[in-house]
Amino acid sequence: MQVNSKKAKAREIVYGINAALTAIENAPEKITAAWIVKGREDDKRINSLVQKLMAAGIRPQVAMRHSLDEKTENGVHQGIVLEVIATPPKDEHFLEDLLVSLEDEKQLYLILDGITDPRNLGAAMRSAWAAGVKAVIVPKDKSASLTPVARKTADGAAEHVPFVAVTNLARTIEMLQEHNVEVVGMAGEATATIFDYDFHKATALVMGSEESGMRHLTREKCDAIVKIPMAQGVESLNVSVAAGIALYEVVRQDLVKSR
Repeated sequence: MQVNSKKAKAREIVYGINAALTAIENAPEKITAAWIVKGREDDKRINSLVQKLMAAGIRPQVAMRHSLDEKTENGVHQGIVLEVIATPPKDEHFLEDLLVSLEDEKQLYLILDGITDPRNLGAAMRSAWAAGVKAVIVPKDKSASLTPVARKTADGAAEHVPFVAVTNLARTIEMLQEHNVEVVGMAGEATATIFDYDFHKATALVMGSEESGMRHLTREKCDAIVKIPMAQGVESLNVSVAAGIALYEVVRQDLVKSR
């Protein structure tokens, strides 16, 4: 007996207008099922998505709101939910191949060390996408993964920025350095600021958790430690906000140098 190849693979839920649109436009072949909430069939945005689904050969089912709430664990689904073939995270081998393929380009990477909130991961992914980051790198253990919540918050970024989960982050940092990528950690107690630092080389920015920052070994492996200057009395920023600020300082310096 033949097994439907879509149904034989692990699946995950994607929900929300923008996340669904990205999935439909980028990988319609991975969509195994689709639902729209009863009562919003005439909504223009939902209707547009339904037409795109139908054009891809997928007929969405109409479902009650409580059913979609259950599928998304009460996430803000905006009336549309997709079931898709799960995309596993990339690994160290993918990253090394990427480094080799981009060795003649100015590269920017984002390393998230100990970020466990999927919303922070998703928001950081969104900033990374906007800043042209080549890959977001996380440790496999004690780190948020690309859950439906993270994908919803990423708002399409998860389909565009490679998400790399590595077994040994310290060893991965060494691999980046061997490929002439400078690894710069972010810590509030640093002396130099991101505005003092010259991001002249290919760069990997490292963000630690809001509670404890970078792990000790991660910090030791960094080529430099810098901070975002803040007003007196402000202890820290949300990690995704800090990542966005730091990434765009690298982008800003590149733009200035290219003029």
